[in-house]
Formats: sequence, structure tokens, C-alpha cells
Amino acid sequence: MDMDSASSVVLQALTQATSQDTAVLKPAEEQLRQWETQPGFYSVLLNIFNNHMLDVNVRWLAVLYFKNGIDRYWRRVAPHALSEEEKTSLRAGLITNFNEPVNQIATQIAVLIAKVARLDCPRQWPELIPILLESVKGQDGLQQHRALLTFYHVTKTLASKRLAQDRRLFQDLASGIYSFACSLWSHHTDCFLQQIYARDEATALSSLERTLLSLKVYDKCLSMLLNLLLLTNDAVWLICVSGRQVGPDSTCREKLEKTIILYTKVLLDFLEYHPCAFIPLIQRSLEFAVSYVFTPAGEGVTFERFIVQCMNLIKMIVKNDAYKPAKNIDDSKPESLEAHKIKTAFFTHPTLTEIGRRLVSHYFLLTEEELTMWEEDPESFAVEETGGDSWKYSLRPCTEVLFLDIFHNYSQTLTPVLLDMVQNLQGPTNVEDPVQLLMKDAVYNAVGLAAYELFDNVDFDQWFKNQLLGELQVSHHRYKLIRRRVIWLIGQWISVKFKSDLRPLLYEVILSLMQDPDLVVRIETATTLKLNILPTLTIILRSQFSPNLLLHVISCVIERVNIQIRPYVGCLVQYLPLLWKQSEEHNMLRCAILTTLIHLVQGLGAESKNLYPFLLPVIQLSTDVSQPPHVYLLEDGLELWLVTLENSPAVTPELLRIFQNMSALLELSSENVRTCFQIVNAYIYLSATEFLQSYAESLCRTFCDLLKDITNEGQVQVLKVVEIALKVSPILGAHMFQPLLPAVFRGIVDGERYPVVMSTYLGIMGRVLLQNSSFFFSLLTQMASESSQEMDQLLGSVIEMWVDRMDNITQPERRKLSSLALLSLLPSDNSVIQDKFCGIINICLEALHDVMTEDPETGTFKDCMLMSHFEEPKLSDDEEPPTEQDKRKKLLALEDPVHSVSLQQFVYEKLKAQQALMGDQGFGVLMETVDTELVSQLQEFLQGL
Repeated sequence: MDMDSASSVVLQALTQATSQDTAVLKPAEEQLRQWETQPGFYSVLLNIFNNHMLDVNVRWLAVLYFKNGIDRYWRRVAPHALSEEEKTSLRAGLITNFNEPVNQIATQIAVLIAKVARLDCPRQWPELIPILLESVKGQDGLQQHRALLTFYHVTKTLASKRLAQDRRLFQDLASGIYSFACSLWSHHTDCFLQQIYARDEATALSSLERTLLSLKVYDKCLSMLLNLLLLTNDAVWLICVSGRQVGPDSTCREKLEKTIILYTKVLLDFLEYHPCAFIPLIQRSLEFAVSYVFTPAGEGVTFERFIVQCMNLIKMIVKNDAYKPAKNIDDSKPESLEAHKIKTAFFTHPTLTEIGRRLVSHYFLLTEEELTMWEEDPESFAVEETGGDSWKYSLRPCTEVLFLDIFHNYSQTLTPVLLDMVQNLQGPTNVEDPVQLLMKDAVYNAVGLAAYELFDNVDFDQWFKNQLLGELQVSHHRYKLIRRRVIWLIGQWISVKFKSDLRPLLYEVILSLMQDPDLVVRIETATTLKLNILPTLTIILRSQFSPNLLLHVISCVIERVNIQIRPYVGCLVQYLPLLWKQSEEHNMLRCAILTTLIHLVQGLGAESKNLYPFLLPVIQLSTDVSQPPHVYLLEDGLELWLVTLENSPAVTPELLRIFQNMSALLELSSENVRTCFQIVNAYIYLSATEFLQSYAESLCRTFCDLLKDITNEGQVQVLKVVEIALKVSPILGAHMFQPLLPAVFRGIVDGERYPVVMSTYLGIMGRVLLQNSSFFFSLLTQMASESSQEMDQLLGSVIEMWVDRMDNITQPERRKLSSLALLSLLPSDNSVIQDKFCGIINICLEALHDVMTEDPETGTFKDCMLMSHFEEPKLSDDEEPPTEQDKRKKLLALEDPVHSVSLQQFVYEKLKAQQALMGDQGFGVLMETVDTELVSQLQEFLQGL
């Protein structure tokens, strides 16, 4: 490209590419795409986006084209790679001026500099970090901010590199800039505080942005280094300023809150990973967190995420095993004794009492938002997620977990406090007093959470008879808060302390509450039922509930008890077919039965096969579009069909026969089409051979019709079926879906523009090439004949496009598959394959980076995708057991080359075979086509083989 005339031509094309008129836009995009591989194109783009006089949209587009070019053409081994001379000039041009006036463009430039740094720093670009450090120190406000923004993105990118030598380089870099980043943070914090006290909000916002960026740089360095003490000095002041000086509507507020959250995150990370080094910070951190969360100092200052972070800080200090002395004091480590001493001095009787009271009486109260959710979306309220790691992020689970940990560690102090709160709430509460209702709910919540700690201090049986039973009989709609909380509370105490002779009384209460007008109360009752009283299921089935309510209760119970339902299936199996027959004219009732069956099949797992005589005709009727009831039953019927297949231990002729309903369903192209595809996939996993031989031909015709007029997302759904068929049965799958494969082949050669579709194309072709190579070459012959091309020329086009579009593939499994597939072409004396050798090695290295993990002790690498044997997972009480389909997928994975072949070993064997074929000299010439840095990375991965 002639540089003199190029600028105006490229500028014109970029301007047209920002047009809203597709007639102008499309030719311009095509022209720009052709120039992507022309020498000098990126130098022109650099000049355009550095020219602040030009239109912002045009400059933005120039940056994007430049950034995309880095991904495709910057590596030395890439097809149409940029010359070293142009790259040297571009690197220099990127860091000559940090004065971009537009924020969004500045961020994009920072990101693209980081992309180049990932590939070239520090070997080809040693001057980058020194120039950034120099620019960050400058006096010009804009230049300082832009350099700092770039500094952050470069640090973040370099910190993410995984090879051992890259990590060593970053460690050296982090050591060099660590103290500088720290002083920078401190300086900008001081500036911000001065400006906010002077009410200079605009300047303060600018300083705050620099504070946040400095802290982000520091955070990246901190991952390599251990010293947080310098950070603590001004953080408390930042919090004070947050509420006192910066109002909620201030332009600084959002940035300030982000800075505060990042500060507490750094503290929490440091505490989690380096508890002993954190000991000097325990006192300061507890004072800081407790004062803002549990004293008036926090009023009007704190915000929810900050409260959660502070509570987590307190919790982690209270609970940390490193801060507890050994049972035999003499065996304790000195640092544990030191930490214990600090905690003991801090958690005095008055402090603990205040924390305990405030947790229950302030943080346990249901909020306005929660009460609104109870009214507007009771089901979501009743099952709101409070398990797992939710305590790390959400206020309610966070306060409850903190309460439990503090109560457990300081129960002697806190038990009398809680019992005193219970004593003050004896007797029924006035329904006209919402404050007292909320307080009773909160206190009862605390008594339920602390059930195991209170075992010796509460006579629960007496309390149940004298107080709680009476509360459950108050039917006023406002008293639903207490009815729901009491039945939950009973559920918490049943396994701790509850006389068996009181259970009949409790069953009566449960059956009564199952008809409570409030849905949340009913769901909580069903959950309590799950905990300990499954035998009452028989009582429920014999009760005089309406069919709808009965089905709701059964569904609730089954959903919550899961596999524990199995001993009680007998009475359900007798009852449900009878109800199905009686409800022939009541489609909405039949929908409720379908929902119950879904839960039942999930609870039964493989044993659901015993229900097939009833279950399969129900599915058949519900999913047959020629039957009028399908209008009501289809959605639930499809869901039932899917869970039946997922839980089926083996295919049956009747189960296979139902698939005759599917072609009409796929032609509907309704909102249920995704479930239809899931059903097809489930059949393939269940019994590929029988299913494909019976239905693949008609399915293939349906797919060919669908692909003519379908969205990109729809194409992916169709192609995913083909990919799964090839994964389960490479030979039969390719044979049965052969009519679809030429379109896939053409899509790859033509460079399909939609990345997810291209990724799926490459996944399919990777399976064919790796696991059915004779079919691949017969397809190649067919395609060459149809397009009047040489086979080798077409193969070259496929490999070149595969290398070029590797970035379209995001799933690590497909990335490894691509490298295995292309490697399977070796050893080869074909000149085209040898010509593309450097591209194949490039793909292999990218995949090695994806899948190899380093053993820190030996320094050797292993393929993290390898699976050696089938393990039954150890499940917690909350986790669902694996379905039969999950097990099928796991067994399939054990045979899949992606999980059974070591990529490292495969690369090594293929290279040795190529060397044996060509001889040492010829192989040496071939390896010279690969960039020297890539060769050294390859050697590092292959060491020890």
C-alpha cells in the first residue's frame, strides 16, 4: 500500500463503514477486509486514530481494526504476518503521546497496547514499561491518566500469562513497579481527600479515577508480592469521606464505592491467603469493620456491598484456624497465640453483646424489598438462594453466617443475650404492630440458626406446646410472617431436640398449614416436611385436599426430598394414573400432573423405568400435535420427555417409538424448539446406533429444510446435534448426516463470518478429520470435484482458514480437538501440509497454553483435560445426584480423544514421526519456518518426554 495516497483512501473507507446505509457500509467493510493483509495498512490506521481532528466514530473504527489485526497478523507465524520493520514503527507510534481526549477510545488504545505487550514485552519492546512509568509521573493531568490506564491494562495482561518463564518475567516487573504503584496510590488518595474537603468535585473525581487505577495496578502486583501494610493508612479516611463529604448524587460516589470495595477485597484476599502475615492488621481491621457495621459511626456512610465485605472480614478473623491456640496450649504456634490474644482483647463482653443484639435486631429484620418480593413473587422469596458461597456477596446469608460463627465461638456470652430477647417476646404479638412482628421473626430466626448451640438452654418441647403451637393458630394474614418462621424454626429443632410423642400433633399442624392461604407458608411447610417426616406422605395422599392443592403439595415434597421419595412411590403410582384418567376434560389439572411427574422422575432416577407403562403414553399424548390437548400440555410434556430420557437406564422400543412425534414438532419452530433439540441429543446419548438407524434419515431431511431459513443461533442448535452424533459414533454419525457435511465444509472454506457458527463448523470437521479420516478425504475429493479445484489446493484453504479462525473457538475442548485433528495430518510428505506446518504448530501451542498446567514442585506440565477413570462424585446434601445421562456423558468422555489423548504426548509423537519421515536436515528446515520464540515455548512444554 503506497503510504502517500493510502491515508485518504482508508479514511474514506472508514467513514463509509460508519454509515447507517448498508449500500454504502457493505462495500466499505469488504474493501477494509481486503486491505487487512496489505503492508502499511496498520500504520495508516495508527495515523488516523491518533489524529484528534477527525470524526470520533471513524477514529473508533480505526482502533477496532487495528486491535483485530493484532489478534490475526502480529504473531510472526501468522499467515500474512506484519513485517518486523512495520511492527517496530507501530510500537514506537503507540507510545509517543498519551493525550487521547475521548475516554472510550483511550480505553481501546490501552487494551491494544496491552495486546501487543502480551506478545512482545519485554524482548521486542523493552522501552514500554520505562516510558509508561515516566509518563505516569508527568504533571499533565490527561497524559498522566491515559498513561496510568495503559499501565493498568499492560500489567493486567502480563499478569495473566501462564508459562513459567512469563511468570518469572512478570515477577521481576512486579518487584520493580510495586513500591512505585503503592506510592502512586497514596499520592492520589491524598489529592482526592484534599480536593473533596475543598468541595472541588470535578478535580476530586479525576484524582479518584487515578486512585482506582493505581490500586488496580497495585492489586496485580500484590498477587506476586506479600506486603499490604502500606495500604492501610488512609483507607478509613476514604470511608469517612464517602458518607460525610460525598452525597449519594455526587459524581464521585460510584467511583469512590468501587475504590472502597476493591480496598476491602485486597484485605480479604490477603487475609485468606496469608493469615499469618495479616496478624499485625487484625486489631485495625476489627476496629474498622465493627465500628462501621455495628455502631452509629456507620449510619449514613455505609452501603450494602461494603457492609458485606466488613462482615466477611470479621467472620474470617473469628473463624480462622490459624488464629486459634491448640487444645494443648504448649503445642500452639507463637503467631496463633498472638492472634488469639488480639482477638480476646477486642471481643469484650460489651462488644460481643452489642454485635449480637445488633445482628438480630437490625440486620435480621426483613427489609421492605423482601416483604415486597414475598407479596409479588412468593415462590422466588421462598426459595431464595442462601447456600453455597452466597454469604460472600449477599447481605442476608452474610449476616446469618456471621451470627452463626460468632455464636459458636462466643456462645457463653451470647446465649443469655439471645434468651433475654426471646423472653421479651413471649405470648402472641399484636398484628397491628409491624415492628414487633418483624422483631419476633428475627429473634426466632436466630434461635433456629443457633439450635445446636442452645441445646442445653432451651426446653424446646415445652416451648412448642406452650407458645409455638398457639402462634401457628393465629390465622390473620399479617401473622403469616410468624407462621412461616415458626414452622421453619420447628424444622431446625426437630433433629436437635423433639419428643417423638409430639409428632402426631406436629403432623396435624403440617396438614393444616399445607392449606394456608399464603404460598410462602405452604412452601416452608413442605420444606420442613422434607427434613424428617417423609412417612406423612401417605397421610397426605389419603387426605381430602382438592386435586390441585394435593398435586402442589406432592410436587413441593418430591422436589425437596429428591431420591428419598423412592420408598413412597407405590402409593403415588396408584394415585396418579387414576387422577390422570379422571382429569380428561381438565387440561390445567393435567398440566399439574405433568409437573408432578417431572419431579417424580427426577426423584426416582433410573428407577423411573418402572413407571413407563403409565409415563410413556402420557408423553405420547402430550407431544402429539395432531391431538387437541397438545395446545395445553406440550411445554410440560416436552420437559417430561426430556427428564425421562435423561434418567432412562436403557432405551426401550416404546421410548424409541415416541420419537415419531418429533418431526412435526421441529416443523412448528416454536419457542419449544430448544427443548426438542435437547431431546434429540438425549436419544443420541442414550442409544446412538438404534436411534440413528431408525431416525437419522428423516432427521437429516428436516435439518436440511431448517437450515435454509433459520437464525444463526438455530443453526448452532442443529449443528450441535450433528457434532454430538459424531462424538458418540464417529463412523455411523458421519454416514447418517453426510448430506449436511458439504455445507459445513463450504462454510469453513468461505470463512463463515458468525464466530459461534464457525466454531461449531470446526468442531464438526475436527471430529471427522480426527476420528474418521477416510470420510474426511472422500468429502475433500467430492468438494474438490464440485468446485473444480485441486484436492491439495482445497486442503490448503481449509487449513489456512482453520488457523485464521482459531480465535472463534472459545471452548477449550474444541480448541484441543482442533489441534489434535490438524496434527493427525502428520507425518506427511504433502507439500501443502508442510507449507502450512507453522500454522499447525501455532494452533498446537495455543491449545497447549489452554490445557497444560504446571506442577509447581517438579516444574513439568500435564494435560488438565485428561480423564483416567470414572468416579462417582461425592455429593453434599444440597446437590442433585448425577442423572443416567450425566453418567453416559462421563463414560463417553473417557473414550473421547479430547479427554483420553495427552496433547503434549501427541505433539511430541507427531513431530518425531515427521522428523523420521524427512530426516534431520529436512525437518530442521521445516522447523525454521516456525518463529524461534514459539519453538522455545514448544520445547518448554515438551521437556522430559
